Amino acid sequence: LTQHNDSLRQNVAVLTTEKATLSRNLDSTIVIKTVLEKKVDVASTLNADNITITPVKVRNNGKEKVSTVAKRVDKLLVSFDVNNRIIQPGTTDLYVVVIGPDGKPITTPASSSDTFNTREEGNKSFTAKLPVDLETAKTKNVQFAFAPGAHFKQGNYKIQIYQNGFLIGEKTRELKKGGLFS
Repeated sequence: LTQHNDSLRQNVAVLTTEKATLSRNLDSTIVIKTVLEKKVDVASTLNADNITITPVKVRNNGKEKVSTVAKRVDKLLVSFDVNNRIIQPGTTDLYVVVIGPDGKPITTPASSSDTFNTREEGNKSFTAKLPVDLETAKTKNVQFAFAPGAHFKQGNYKIQIYQNGFLIGEKTRELKKGGLFS
């Protein structure tokens, strides 16, 4: 019995050592897995290219005409391409922020209290939330029309596009004063 007890103690010591080794390996694997998940999350952020902002005047008959004079513009048509080679197919949300000449984000009454979380700036108000269906390694064109509740003011309008908490693209468009002596 004494010999048997000694052999059982040795087995318990070996098993305790093996358990401690396996626990350390599991902890380091969990840390590595977390780091890799963060890298994949960042790498799967979309890229926005070919951003165009077209100021449009809508005539009474419904036809649209491009205009750069602030008081004549009824809406801004924003178009851009998004892609990513490793993103999983499915739907993702893009947040568009339109910043007026005064430097403040322009929100619609429906989205005035809505915010999203950015990685660098914290919570931020957005102008529009656009759900986009994506496929891996394919470019998708996204279009968005923005018409504020009031008239456009003279100055620069900045369009910022966010996805996954990151700013993925931005462009500025100037609307002029217009008139005879501008």
